[in-house]
Amino acid sequence: MSGPVSSVDTPPEQREPDSPAPPCAEVFDDREAKVGNITVRRALPWRGRRTVGAWCFADHMGPEQVDDDNGGLDIGPHPHIGLHTVTWLVDGALLHRDSLGSEQEIRPGQLNLMTAGHGVVHAEEMVRTYRGALQGVQLWVAQPESTRDGAAAFEHHAELPAADLDNGSAVVLIGSLAGATSNARRDTEIVGAEITVRRGGAVVPIRADFEHALVVIDGEVVVGESVVRPGQLGYVGMGRDELPLSSQDGARLLLLGGVPFGDPIVMWWNFVARTKEEMAQARTQWATEDERFGSVDTALARIPAPPAL
Repeated sequence: MSGPVSSVDTPPEQREPDSPAPPCAEVFDDREAKVGNITVRRALPWRGRRTVGAWCFADHMGPEQVDDDNGGLDIGPHPHIGLHTVTWLVDGALLHRDSLGSEQEIRPGQLNLMTAGHGVVHAEEMVRTYRGALQGVQLWVAQPESTRDGAAAFEHHAELPAADLDNGSAVVLIGSLAGATSNARRDTEIVGAEITVRRGGAVVPIRADFEHALVVIDGEVVVGESVVRPGQLGYVGMGRDELPLSSQDGARLLLLGGVPFGDPIVMWWNFVARTKEEMAQARTQWATEDERFGSVDTALARIPAPPAL
Protein backbone atom coordinates (compact mmCIF):
# COMPACT_ATOMS: atom_id res chain seq x y z
CA MET A 1 0.00 0.00 0.00
CA SER A 2 2.96 2.28 -0.60
CA GLY A 3 2.63 5.62 -2.33
CA PRO A 4 2.72 7.18 -4.72
CA VAL A 5 3.43 10.82 -3.87
CA SER A 6 2.09 13.43 -6.27
CA SER A 7 2.56 17.16 -6.71
CA VAL A 8 -0.67 17.60 -4.76
CA ASP A 9 1.15 16.27 -1.70
CA THR A 10 4.41 18.11 -2.29
CA PRO A 11 5.99 19.74 -5.35
CA PRO A 12 9.00 17.82 -6.76
CA GLU A 13 11.68 20.42 -6.19
CA GLN A 14 14.51 20.63 -3.72
CA ARG A 15 13.79 22.67 -0.63
CA GLU A 16 15.26 23.22 2.78
CA PRO A 17 14.12 20.96 5.62
CA ASP A 18 11.05 22.06 7.56
CA SER A 19 11.80 24.04 10.68
CA PRO A 20 10.68 22.20 13.82
CA ALA A 21 7.87 23.95 15.67
CA PRO A 22 7.88 24.89 19.35
CA PRO A 23 6.27 22.49 21.86
CA CYS A 24 2.64 22.81 20.76
CA ALA A 25 0.21 20.89 18.61
CA GLU A 26 -0.70 21.70 15.01
CA VAL A 27 -3.51 19.70 13.43
CA PHE A 28 -3.61 19.02 9.69
CA ASP A 29 -6.48 17.30 7.88
CA ASP A 30 -5.45 14.25 5.85
CA ARG A 31 -5.95 14.19 2.10
CA GLU A 32 -7.73 11.26 0.47
CA ALA A 33 -5.78 9.41 -2.21
CA LYS A 34 -6.34 6.24 -4.22
CA VAL A 35 -3.82 3.40 -3.89
CA GLY A 36 -4.81 0.43 -6.02
CA ASN A 37 -8.47 -0.25 -5.23
CA ILE A 38 -8.26 1.23 -1.75
CA THR A 39 -8.93 4.79 -0.63
CA VAL A 40 -6.33 5.97 1.87
CA ARG A 41 -6.01 9.05 4.08
CA ARG A 42 -2.62 10.69 3.49
CA ALA A 43 -1.34 12.29 6.69
CA LEU A 44 2.19 13.07 5.48
CA PRO A 45 3.71 14.80 3.49
CA TRP A 46 2.14 18.23 3.31
CA ARG A 47 3.48 21.23 1.44
CA GLY A 48 4.30 22.89 4.73
CA ARG A 49 5.39 19.72 6.53
CA ARG A 50 7.39 17.24 4.49
CA THR A 51 9.11 15.42 7.32
CA VAL A 52 8.82 14.56 11.00
CA GLY A 53 12.32 13.49 11.89
CA ALA A 54 13.16 11.24 8.92
CA TRP A 55 9.51 10.11 8.57
CA CYS A 56 8.35 11.50 5.23
CA PHE A 57 5.16 9.62 4.34
CA ALA A 58 2.14 8.20 6.18
CA ASP A 59 -0.94 6.63 4.58
CA HIS A 60 -3.79 5.35 6.78
CA MET A 61 -5.66 2.63 4.90
CA GLY A 62 -9.15 1.47 5.85
CA PRO A 63 -10.95 0.21 7.72
CA GLU A 64 -12.48 -1.64 4.78
CA GLN A 65 -14.14 -5.02 4.53
CA VAL A 66 -12.52 -7.67 2.33
CA ASP A 67 -15.04 -10.13 0.88
CA ASP A 68 -15.87 -11.88 -2.40
CA ASP A 69 -16.94 -8.55 -3.93
CA ASN A 70 -14.06 -6.45 -2.60
CA GLY A 71 -10.72 -8.15 -3.09
CA GLY A 72 -8.86 -5.53 -1.05
CA LEU A 73 -5.40 -4.27 -1.88
CA ASP A 74 -3.24 -5.45 -4.78
CA ILE A 75 -0.32 -3.20 -5.74
CA GLY A 76 1.81 -4.46 -8.64
CA PRO A 77 5.60 -4.19 -8.90
CA HIS A 78 6.84 -0.62 -8.42
CA PRO A 79 10.27 0.84 -7.59
CA HIS A 80 11.68 2.79 -4.66
CA ILE A 81 14.93 4.64 -4.01
CA GLY A 82 16.34 6.39 -0.95
CA LEU A 83 13.82 5.27 1.67
CA HIS A 84 12.61 2.57 4.05
CA THR A 85 9.02 1.34 3.76
CA VAL A 86 7.42 0.44 7.09
CA THR A 87 4.20 -1.59 6.99
CA TRP A 88 1.98 -1.86 10.08
CA LEU A 89 -1.39 -3.63 10.03
CA VAL A 90 -4.19 -3.08 12.52
CA ASP A 91 -6.48 -5.66 10.88
CA GLY A 92 -6.10 -8.07 7.99
CA ALA A 93 -3.24 -9.71 6.12
CA LEU A 94 -0.92 -8.75 3.24
CA LEU A 95 1.75 -10.55 1.26
CA HIS A 96 5.00 -8.73 0.47
CA ARG A 97 7.19 -9.77 -2.49
CA ASP A 98 10.32 -7.95 -3.67
CA SER A 99 13.24 -8.11 -6.09
CA LEU A 100 15.48 -9.52 -3.35
CA GLY A 101 13.41 -12.70 -3.44
CA SER A 102 11.54 -11.93 -0.21
CA GLU A 103 8.05 -13.37 0.17
CA GLN A 104 6.53 -12.52 3.53
CA GLU A 105 3.00 -12.44 4.88
CA ILE A 106 2.31 -9.81 7.51
CA ARG A 107 -0.39 -9.85 10.18
CA PRO A 108 -1.40 -7.36 12.90
CA GLY A 109 1.29 -6.85 15.51
CA GLN A 110 4.07 -7.66 13.04
CA LEU A 111 6.38 -5.33 11.13
CA ASN A 112 7.70 -5.41 7.56
CA LEU A 113 10.60 -3.05 6.86
CA MET A 114 12.13 -2.77 3.40
CA THR A 115 15.20 -0.68 2.65
CA ALA A 116 15.32 0.69 -0.88
CA GLY A 117 18.80 2.22 -0.93
CA HIS A 118 20.01 2.55 -4.52
CA GLY A 119 16.94 0.71 -5.81
CA VAL A 120 14.42 -2.03 -5.13
CA VAL A 121 11.07 -3.25 -6.51
CA HIS A 122 8.22 -4.73 -4.53
CA ALA A 123 4.58 -5.75 -4.81
CA GLU A 124 1.91 -5.99 -2.14
CA GLU A 125 -0.86 -8.54 -2.50
CA MET A 126 -3.92 -9.57 -0.59
CA VAL A 127 -3.79 -12.97 1.07
CA ARG A 128 -6.35 -14.76 -1.14
CA THR A 129 -7.89 -16.79 1.66
CA TYR A 130 -8.44 -13.77 3.92
CA ARG A 131 -11.92 -12.34 4.53
CA GLY A 132 -12.62 -9.63 7.08
CA ALA A 133 -11.50 -6.14 8.09
CA LEU A 134 -8.47 -4.52 6.49
CA GLN A 135 -6.77 -1.55 8.12
CA GLY A 136 -3.18 -0.43 8.38
CA VAL A 137 -0.59 2.30 7.98
CA GLN A 138 2.16 2.52 5.38
CA LEU A 139 5.10 4.71 6.34
CA TRP A 140 8.25 5.89 4.61
CA VAL A 141 11.49 6.93 6.27
CA ALA A 142 13.98 9.02 4.27
CA GLN A 143 17.47 7.54 4.26
CA PRO A 144 20.41 9.81 5.08
CA GLU A 145 23.26 10.54 2.71
CA SER A 146 25.38 7.79 4.29
CA THR A 147 23.00 4.95 3.32
CA ARG A 148 20.65 6.17 0.59
CA ASP A 149 22.78 4.72 -2.22
CA GLY A 150 23.51 1.50 -0.35
CA ALA A 151 22.20 -2.01 -0.85
CA ALA A 152 18.52 -2.87 -0.66
CA ALA A 153 17.34 -5.09 2.21
CA PHE A 154 14.23 -6.56 3.81
CA GLU A 155 13.38 -7.63 7.35
CA HIS A 156 10.30 -9.01 9.08
CA HIS A 157 9.68 -8.77 12.81
CA ALA A 158 7.09 -11.25 14.04
CA GLU A 159 7.28 -9.91 17.59
CA LEU A 160 7.92 -6.39 18.83
CA PRO A 161 8.73 -5.04 22.29
CA ALA A 162 5.97 -3.57 24.44
CA ALA A 163 6.05 -1.05 27.28
CA ASP A 164 3.61 0.03 29.98
CA LEU A 165 2.73 3.72 30.15
CA ASP A 166 0.89 5.81 32.69
CA ASN A 167 -2.69 4.61 31.93
CA GLY A 168 -1.70 3.19 28.56
CA SER A 169 0.67 0.93 26.67
CA ALA A 170 3.01 1.03 23.69
CA VAL A 171 4.31 -1.35 21.04
CA VAL A 172 7.63 -0.09 19.69
CA LEU A 173 8.00 -0.52 15.92
CA ILE A 174 11.31 1.31 15.49
CA GLY A 175 13.66 2.97 17.97
CA SER A 176 13.14 3.20 21.73
CA LEU A 177 10.31 4.33 23.97
CA ALA A 178 9.64 3.96 27.70
CA GLY A 179 12.53 1.54 28.16
CA ALA A 180 11.61 -0.75 25.24
CA THR A 181 13.81 -0.93 22.12
CA SER A 182 12.96 -2.47 18.75
CA ASN A 183 15.51 -4.48 16.76
CA ALA A 184 14.21 -3.01 13.49
CA ARG A 185 16.72 -1.14 11.37
CA ARG A 186 16.99 2.62 11.65
CA ASP A 187 19.54 4.78 9.83
CA THR A 188 18.74 7.95 11.79
CA GLU A 189 17.55 8.73 15.30
CA ILE A 190 13.81 8.06 15.07
CA VAL A 191 10.98 6.39 16.95
CA GLY A 192 7.74 4.80 15.79
CA ALA A 193 5.27 3.25 18.23
CA GLU A 194 1.63 2.24 18.45
CA ILE A 195 0.17 3.85 21.57
CA THR A 196 -2.97 2.64 23.33
CA VAL A 197 -4.49 5.33 25.54
CA ARG A 198 -7.01 4.14 28.10
CA ARG A 199 -10.07 6.15 29.13
CA GLY A 200 -9.10 9.47 30.66
CA GLY A 201 -5.70 9.72 29.01
CA ALA A 202 -2.07 8.71 29.26
CA VAL A 203 1.35 10.28 29.55
CA VAL A 204 3.99 9.24 26.99
CA PRO A 205 7.70 9.82 27.78
CA ILE A 206 9.45 11.33 24.74
CA ARG A 207 12.82 12.80 23.82
CA ALA A 208 13.04 16.59 23.97
CA ASP A 209 15.43 16.67 20.99
CA PHE A 210 12.86 14.86 18.79
CA GLU A 211 9.95 16.40 16.94
CA HIS A 212 6.83 14.20 17.00
CA ALA A 213 3.54 13.63 15.20
CA LEU A 214 0.42 11.61 15.96
CA VAL A 215 -1.63 9.56 13.49
CA VAL A 216 -4.84 8.55 15.27
CA ILE A 217 -6.24 5.15 14.28
CA ASP A 218 -9.25 4.86 16.61
CA GLY A 219 -10.88 7.33 19.01
CA GLU A 220 -9.58 10.83 19.59
CA VAL A 221 -6.97 12.50 21.77
CA VAL A 222 -6.45 16.01 23.08
CA VAL A 223 -2.93 17.47 23.01
CA GLY A 224 -2.86 20.76 24.86
CA GLU A 225 -5.96 22.47 23.49
CA SER A 226 -5.97 20.60 20.15
CA VAL A 227 -8.20 17.59 19.36
CA VAL A 228 -6.73 15.01 16.96
CA ARG A 229 -9.06 12.49 15.30
CA PRO A 230 -8.73 9.80 12.61
CA GLY A 231 -8.17 11.60 9.32
CA GLN A 232 -5.83 14.15 10.89
CA LEU A 233 -2.14 14.52 11.69
CA GLY A 234 -1.22 16.09 15.01
CA TYR A 235 2.24 17.65 14.78
CA VAL A 236 4.14 18.23 18.03
CA GLY A 237 7.36 20.22 18.01
CA MET A 238 10.48 19.81 20.09
CA GLY A 239 11.33 20.76 23.64
CA ARG A 240 9.28 18.47 25.89
CA ASP A 241 10.18 15.21 27.64
CA GLU A 242 6.63 13.93 28.10
CA LEU A 243 3.45 14.08 26.06
CA PRO A 244 0.15 14.11 27.99
CA LEU A 245 -2.70 12.73 25.86
CA SER A 246 -6.25 13.18 27.12
CA SER A 247 -9.00 10.91 25.79
CA GLN A 248 -12.57 10.65 26.99
CA ASP A 249 -13.14 7.08 25.77
CA GLY A 250 -9.62 5.89 24.97
CA ALA A 251 -7.75 5.85 21.67
CA ARG A 252 -5.16 4.06 19.57
CA LEU A 253 -2.58 5.99 17.56
CA LEU A 254 0.86 5.92 16.00
CA LEU A 255 3.54 8.14 17.51
CA LEU A 256 6.22 9.15 14.99
CA GLY A 257 9.28 11.13 15.97
CA GLY A 258 12.91 11.83 15.37
CA VAL A 259 15.75 14.30 15.24
CA PRO A 260 14.86 16.86 12.54
CA PHE A 261 16.10 15.54 9.18
CA GLY A 262 18.98 17.73 8.12
CA ASP A 263 19.08 17.02 4.38
CA PRO A 264 16.79 18.75 1.87
CA ILE A 265 14.85 16.06 0.00
CA VAL A 266 12.88 15.73 -3.20
CA MET A 267 9.87 13.41 -3.24
CA TRP A 268 8.10 12.29 -6.40
CA TRP A 269 6.10 9.17 -7.23
CA ASN A 270 7.80 6.37 -5.23
CA PHE A 271 11.20 8.04 -4.96
CA VAL A 272 13.02 10.05 -2.30
CA ALA A 273 16.15 11.78 -3.58
CA ARG A 274 18.07 15.06 -3.40
CA THR A 275 17.72 16.44 -6.94
CA LYS A 276 15.24 16.33 -9.82
CA GLU A 277 18.06 14.91 -11.98
CA GLU A 278 18.29 11.85 -9.73
CA MET A 279 14.52 11.42 -9.98
CA ALA A 280 14.57 11.69 -13.77
CA GLN A 281 17.34 9.09 -14.02
CA ALA A 282 15.47 6.64 -11.77
CA ARG A 283 12.26 7.15 -13.75
CA THR A 284 14.04 6.47 -17.05
CA GLN A 285 15.70 3.35 -15.67
CA TRP A 286 12.37 2.00 -14.45
CA ALA A 287 10.68 2.78 -17.77
CA THR A 288 13.45 1.03 -19.75
CA GLU A 289 13.54 -1.97 -17.34
CA ASP A 290 17.13 -1.24 -16.42
CA GLU A 291 18.79 -3.85 -14.18
CA ARG A 292 19.04 -1.27 -11.37
CA PHE A 293 15.66 -2.36 -10.01
CA GLY A 294 15.34 -6.04 -10.88
CA SER A 295 12.03 -7.87 -10.97
CA VAL A 296 9.41 -9.44 -8.68
CA ASP A 297 7.91 -12.93 -8.91
CA THR A 298 4.23 -11.99 -8.98
CA ALA A 299 1.22 -12.30 -11.26
CA LEU A 300 0.38 -8.62 -10.74
CA ALA A 301 1.09 -6.18 -13.55
CA ARG A 302 4.12 -3.91 -13.40
CA ILE A 303 3.14 -0.29 -12.63
CA PRO A 304 4.41 2.19 -15.24
CA ALA A 305 6.02 5.45 -14.23
CA PRO A 306 3.99 8.64 -14.63
CA PRO A 307 4.99 11.15 -17.32
CA ALA A 308 8.36 12.82 -16.81
CA LEU A 309 8.74 15.45 -14.12
